[in-house]
Amino acid sequence: MTNHTIKLGGGLWQDGDVISVYVLHAEDSVLGIVVDSRSDNFLVDIKGQALAFLPVLACEGGTRRNIPKFEVTTIIEFCYCHRLANTLFGVCLASGKAAEFGALKDGYMFECTTGLSRIYACGICCLLLLSSPTCPVLDALGKKLSFEIAVGLNGRVWVNAASPPTTIIVANAIMNSETLSGAQQRIMVENLLQKIQ
Repeated sequence: MTNHTIKLGGGLWQDGDVISVYVLHAEDSVLGIVVDSRSDNFLVDIKGQALAFLPVLACEGGTRRNIPKFEVTTIIEFCYCHRLANTLFGVCLASGKAAEFGALKDGYMFECTTGLSRIYACGICCLLLLSSPTCPVLDALGKKLSFEIAVGLNGRVWVNAASPPTTIIVANAIMNSETLSGAQQRIMVENLLQKIQ
C-alpha cells in the first residue's frame, strides 16, 4: 500500500483518520437539527465535527421561565458563536431581529456542498440588499415562483413554498446548478418551470 498525502480543501476538518465535512467560523449561519432538548440547552446536529450546544438563554426571548420549544428533529437556523475545547456554541439571536433565526417550520431541507451553500448564501444577501449580481438560479426562480429559502454555510438548504411541487422544483434547481454557467442555470430553470405549467 502506498502512502498518499491528501490536502484538505475548504470546509473539511480532520481528526485522526476521520474527515468531517465542515469547519465552522464565528458568525457563520448554519442549519441544524435538534437531537436533544434539555432544560437549559439544546444539542444540535450541524453536520460538523461535533454537536452544537445551544443554550436556552442564547435564543431570542429565551429565559429560565420562557424556554423555547424546539422539539427533537426541529430544524433551526442559528449563528455559530465559538468553540471551547470540543464543544461548539451557537446563538439564536440576531441583533434583536428574531425573524432571522429560529425554528424553520414545514418545508424541505436537503444537503449540498459547502461551496454551493456559500454561493447561495451570498446570492440571498445580494437579493436582500437589492444589489447585483444575484445568483442566476435564485433570480430566475424568484421571477416566477414564491418561496422561502434558508441557507446554512454548513451545506444545508431549507426551502418552503405554498405547494410541494414548487418546493421540489426550487430544491432540484439549486441541487442541479453547481456545475452550470449562469446562462445554463436560467435555461435549466425554464425547463423545470415548464413541468409545473
